[in-house]
Amino acid sequence: MAGWLFVLSLVAALVAVYRPFGDYMYRVVTGDRHHVIERGVHRLVGVNPAAQQSWGVYARSALAFSAVSILALYLFLRVQDRLWLSLGLPAVTDHIAWNTAVSFVTNTNWQAYSGESTMGHLVQMAGLSVQNFVSASVGIAVAVVLMRGFAARNSTLLGNFWVDLTRITLRILLPICVLATLAFMVGGVVQNLSGGSDVTTLTGAAQHITGGPVASQEAIKELGTNGGGFYNANSAHPFENPTAWTNWLQIFLIFLIPFSLPRVFGRVVGQNRQGYAIVAVMAVLALGSIALTAGFENHGAGTVPEAVGAAMEGKETRFGVTGSAVFAAATTLTSTGAVNSFHDSYTALGGMMPLVNMMLGEVAPGGVGSGLYGMLILAIITVFVAGLMVGRTPEYLGKKIRAREIKFAALYFLVTPAIVLSGTAAAFATGNNGTALNVGPHGLSEVLYAFTSAANNNGSAFAGITVNTGWWDIALGLAMLLGRFLPLILVLALAGSLAKQQPAPETEGTLPTHQPLFVGMVVGVTVVLVALTFFPALALGPLAEGLS
Repeated sequence: MAGWLFVLSLVAALVAVYRPFGDYMYRVVTGDRHHVIERGVHRLVGVNPAAQQSWGVYARSALAFSAVSILALYLFLRVQDRLWLSLGLPAVTDHIAWNTAVSFVTNTNWQAYSGESTMGHLVQMAGLSVQNFVSASVGIAVAVVLMRGFAARNSTLLGNFWVDLTRITLRILLPICVLATLAFMVGGVVQNLSGGSDVTTLTGAAQHITGGPVASQEAIKELGTNGGGFYNANSAHPFENPTAWTNWLQIFLIFLIPFSLPRVFGRVVGQNRQGYAIVAVMAVLALGSIALTAGFENHGAGTVPEAVGAAMEGKETRFGVTGSAVFAAATTLTSTGAVNSFHDSYTALGGMMPLVNMMLGEVAPGGVGSGLYGMLILAIITVFVAGLMVGRTPEYLGKKIRAREIKFAALYFLVTPAIVLSGTAAAFATGNNGTALNVGPHGLSEVLYAFTSAANNNGSAFAGITVNTGWWDIALGLAMLLGRFLPLILVLALAGSLAKQQPAPETEGTLPTHQPLFVGMVVGVTVVLVALTFFPALALGPLAEGLS
């Protein structure tokens, strides 16, 4: 009953904020006025806020900003030992600095290091947390551009990247994070600049406990669907996630923006019912995943789980099975990747569900921005399939889905599986499968999970393998880069192609894209795409382990 109340209260809260928060974000991304601070930022970077950009210029701006961010963060990490609040920690090694810089700029936040013993406070605050904000803003900005592409008529102009980036950061992410930080501090999350304390444990051993600006990083970590953690134990650490209600708040923040963005989409295209259809698809997939994950863990097969009534290995007793399973589903349904339990210790089928969530493309509801544009591309594929079935040119929101548009959509969904499966094969082919402790199906699942997480910019891990070697840091860094920016370019190109079209009027033959039938079709297309692409790999990994 407690588990059901936990989930139902989350659903009720998300339903309550869907309209007001979605309307607020709509006003932010469509308004004409620039605040004083925003005008100062525009002058500082030499941007004319009134200038509109084509999709190509917008893409080059986003790529240039991300490239500079990677370089700056890499240098920041390499000179950490010379900075204030370094806590006496050495400079980060070259391959971990590369992996971390790419990870945080791509909104992946994969960590090949232990936070409290590797990063000083200044690097955590001014390096990692800053990228948590701006990488999330880039994702939302790209989703807004795709919305503008659907709404535009015979246009090549889709907004201004620098204006969108500044507005989203200052008006959406920052204010909510301030409030969330205060709430976390009330709940017991640490927020200080302390170097830590030496304590004696109950067994008489000495232990150094690091303090730091944790609450502020925790807020944007969840709100921006970033992931990562100040501590190695992530949201299982009592300094990051002390109580059941802070656990609830973290999950709520993870879902807040992705589940509200469809409202923005509906407002931008002038049909709120289209937003309701998209959020319904997301909700069906999310609730199904949460139910399966919690079900597998609450009724875990095996001698010990059956004896105690649930699979508690690797889970915090203060959260329980359901609180842990919902968190695991939430962070992999989105691109968050934070964890409050040890995914590697899940049952075979329970551990399969986070994998499947990422393989779906993280569209239910997905990362901030990336989830919505991934779902809209699935909607395009669905109307294309429906158009083939009835023998007419497919249309979505009045825009014809021609060969050019469907090529962009198809390439979008081919990129990630190609990276995941190629990377997994390369790891085994070169002997870099990273583990000698877990062989057979579970060992395969661990490697597959690592590349699935990196290519989908998730950042969570099974964590049963050692991946902080030079080969793994470079390989996963490349997977993160390709998995973030190739789809991003394809989405912007698709937006540019749609914007040039003159919307066609609805006819008797137009497929209604706001009704339950279309919602069911999109759900079916999403699941079938994943089943056809990844089923063989799942059959060799978690399914083989579970059926044995």
